[in-house]
Amino acid sequence: MAEQEPTLNRISALADEEHILREREAQGPLPAADRLRLEEVELLLDQCWDLLRQRRARRNAGLDPDDAEVRDIDTVENYRQ
Repeated sequence: MAEQEPTLNRISALADEEHILREREAQGPLPAADRLRLEEVELLLDQCWDLLRQRRARRNAGLDPDDAEVRDIDTVENYRQ
């Protein structure tokens, strides 16, 4: 469970940042740098959620959740469920 906490903390921080950027976007078009950051945050969130799901799946299967690894963006974004 120790490794899960940093992942959950990272998800929380990224979700907070996404929320702030979305609030700004609701006020009008975002500057290019903010638009790029929002896209990056969305991808990072997907990676974090993927890692968390991997860890939980490994734990449920009786495997070591610490062996889960962050997968590259292409893998995470193109994963078929």
